[in-house]
Amino acid sequence: MTFRNHPKPVTAIAALALTAPLLVTSPAIADPNNNSPAKLTKAVTLDGVLRHLDAFQAIADTHGDRAAGRPGYRASVDYVVDTLTTAGYTPTVQQFDFPYTEEKSELEQLAPVPTTYVVDRDFTRNNFTPTFVGEAAAPAYPVDVVIPPGPTPNSNSSGCEAADFFGFPIGGIALLQRGTCGFAQKTLNAQAAGASGVVLFNEGQPGRTGLSTPIGDTPGLAIPVVFATYAVGEALATNVPRIVRVKVDFFSEPRPAWNVFAESHEGSADNTVMAGAHLDSVQAGAGINDNGTGSAALLETAVQMAKVKTDNLVRFAWWGAEEEGLLGSEHYVATLPQAELDRIALYLNFDMVGSPNYFNGVYDGDNSSGTAPPGFIPPGSAEIEDVFEKFYADRGVPSEDTEFSGRSDYGPFIQVGIPAGGLFTGAEGIKTAAQAARYGGVADVAFDPCYHQPCDSLTPVDDGADPALYAQLDAVYDLRGNVNAVALDVNSDAIATAVITFAFDTPTVKSVRKSHSVRITSSGSRTTS
Repeated sequence: MTFRNHPKPVTAIAALALTAPLLVTSPAIADPNNNSPAKLTKAVTLDGVLRHLDAFQAIADTHGDRAAGRPGYRASVDYVVDTLTTAGYTPTVQQFDFPYTEEKSELEQLAPVPTTYVVDRDFTRNNFTPTFVGEAAAPAYPVDVVIPPGPTPNSNSSGCEAADFFGFPIGGIALLQRGTCGFAQKTLNAQAAGASGVVLFNEGQPGRTGLSTPIGDTPGLAIPVVFATYAVGEALATNVPRIVRVKVDFFSEPRPAWNVFAESHEGSADNTVMAGAHLDSVQAGAGINDNGTGSAALLETAVQMAKVKTDNLVRFAWWGAEEEGLLGSEHYVATLPQAELDRIALYLNFDMVGSPNYFNGVYDGDNSSGTAPPGFIPPGSAEIEDVFEKFYADRGVPSEDTEFSGRSDYGPFIQVGIPAGGLFTGAEGIKTAAQAARYGGVADVAFDPCYHQPCDSLTPVDDGADPALYAQLDAVYDLRGNVNAVALDVNSDAIATAVITFAFDTPTVKSVRKSHSVRITSSGSRTTS
């Protein structure tokens, strides 16, 4: 996901009037004694979480999706506000504007076998300056690509030199691989060589297989350009030439979106514990796993904690426009005064906690897997990871590190030095045989085969999922649509455990954080000493 920074003036947080609230079963009355992990996890039930997912699905059925800038997202905000109000909170809503876009870009193979690729799953449009709107259909030719990829990232020079295009057929579609030079340079070299369009694709090493957004200055760009996953690029570059059609088209305008907040009635604001999940889906559909699961589990946790007298202030957050680049959480952090940022002890993030072919991923706050660069992870994050790891160990449930990359709504928080942690059960990544042995499920298949697709719903097969695969998964697990009930149940308890633990105890995290001086440089980078 590409991060974008859109600082804006501080927007007052005010109550949002409900518009046609959805009629749902009233939540169970919270118990003021739900003040321990054992009591709260008993109160936060799978059925309670699934009721919220049913509501999100009903919203998507009515409006088509729950994407920011569209009616389904506003209805999702109304539902969360209504549920929190019924539980006894006084929720507040923060409005912000964002660049709403309806994507009309396309990528397809016309021959030898017609294949249509899915936007935001298999490919994405460029964000060059300027972005050319248009289309081209022609044979596709690989330009100095390396398949399989070399062992070292950023070692591929595909399209970086004019000489790479020696003999390139005029009017062909250029297949270019990510590597040593910028996307803009590769694209302009292809245009100069006579290409009618470009498909850039990822390099292929671990961590460089998915989507990225091409950016950069491209003066005079006059051909359509998209970026594809390594898998798509590999397929198009094999047994060439393949006839490919590339289309770049989109509609964009400013639109409002909203963050929703609810706070505990008691607790020290100088030791604020924040827990959040993004509420928006992609435009493809209901977004029941991504991120209905995180939003629903957090909402049920908040409902069951409504009457608990916490030692620390607990602030729950449901973020808008995460799928557009973390815009809701970014806006919140960017507009919060420094004195208020200093009062946040830690942030917990829950983005996809019920993937159908799941693994139990805990953000690697101590960087034991070595996937984060030095100084990237704020001090105190390791202690948050410890709480989650202890939860799984105590339950006798397997878990493992997932990279601490900042690629969800905790990104803006760690950028200003706030410790963070959270859970993730997998998206488009592929489950290994070792993971299948630990968690069950199907090896060599995505953790969420419906990631960013219409079938991320409570009726995935009706919405395009592979019937055989989902029958296989359902035979191993208990699927509720595109949600693994086993994963959602245990991870809802993990969320409740972490929130209630830190609601009463943050000294370890806070003392570690204070022992490191944190400074934000003028360029926005963070340094610690």
